[in-house]
Amino acid sequence: MEVCKDRQVGIAIFGLGRAGGIHFKNIVANYRTSLKWIVEEDLEKAHTMVKKYFLDDTRVSDSKDITPVLEDNCVDAVVVCTPTHTHEQIVRAALKAGKAVFCEKPIARTVEGTQGCYDDAEKYGIALYCALNRRFDPAIRSVVQRVKAGEIGQIHQIKTTSRDAPLPPLSYLKISGGIFHDCIVHDLDMICWIVGETPSTVYAQAHCFNADIAAMDDVDTVAVILKFPCGTLAQIDISRHAAYGYDQRLEVFGSEGMLHTSNSKPLEVSSHGHRGTLVDKIHGSFPERYEQSYLLEMEHFLDVVTGVESKIEITREDTALSSLLAEACEQSYRLGKPIHIADGKMTDMNGFKKNGFY
Repeated sequence: MEVCKDRQVGIAIFGLGRAGGIHFKNIVANYRTSLKWIVEEDLEKAHTMVKKYFLDDTRVSDSKDITPVLEDNCVDAVVVCTPTHTHEQIVRAALKAGKAVFCEKPIARTVEGTQGCYDDAEKYGIALYCALNRRFDPAIRSVVQRVKAGEIGQIHQIKTTSRDAPLPPLSYLKISGGIFHDCIVHDLDMICWIVGETPSTVYAQAHCFNADIAAMDDVDTVAVILKFPCGTLAQIDISRHAAYGYDQRLEVFGSEGMLHTSNSKPLEVSSHGHRGTLVDKIHGSFPERYEQSYLLEMEHFLDVVTGVESKIEITREDTALSSLLAEACEQSYRLGKPIHIADGKMTDMNGFKKNGFY
């Protein structure tokens, strides 16, 4: 792949949905990039964005034929934000065409597909980044760095809370891949990053309070326990909808202390008076809470594309593990028993329900 040091990185974005809308705005605002193509099924939406942001040189296409996009020599990289089932085909075509790839998780719906994409990336010498964006959140990165530095000694327990707000549209939930691969995968990746190990046991319980979500054979409330070979226990608390805002918390408890990240707020101002202490509401949605992480992960990708950095932080192994554990959580819930992990595989899988992932 030719390094783009002396010019802007030409980008084609595939999909302008929840994540695509965030990346679109960040790309347009970034002086290092030039948006060459928008590939979107809703052509009216794409043309509206081109007009709104004065993108006179940006071309628009649907996904029926992406050959002109991938044959455009002005395109150095593609950003894939389409529905999950389309990822693998776009990723592999882009890599074959010599384009660096930034892809929303998961890379593919099967372990074979995921490994195949990474095989292609290595074969062609092209960067492939799986967007597990919380790794670039400043607060979470600080916790990880301080844990690795030994500040709290041996890790005994980790607790994460990830409660969504507002309730995602049903149209999105139908194509999301389910709560385990759409939501919990982030917590699993974050916890494994902190511990530095693969859990040996995964146990999940779940329930669905929303009838529309239940009709999709999905759930909206999940509790997970992980046991690691080093002895660390981790607990994950997940909900599709918190009425009070986007609730994101992390606690790491160790032999020498504890590190904790609280919910951040748009305005860190508190009022003290005769009515007591009043504080601002927490962020109302994931684009607000993780605004910086989305910006910083794109900067990291651009650094790799332009040769400022030599390698992607999130490896093939990281991507495969997070998807494997998400599937282990779902199978634990569906089978009603703990799932054991050994040598990168789920064991004791009698009654395994094949659902397209792993």
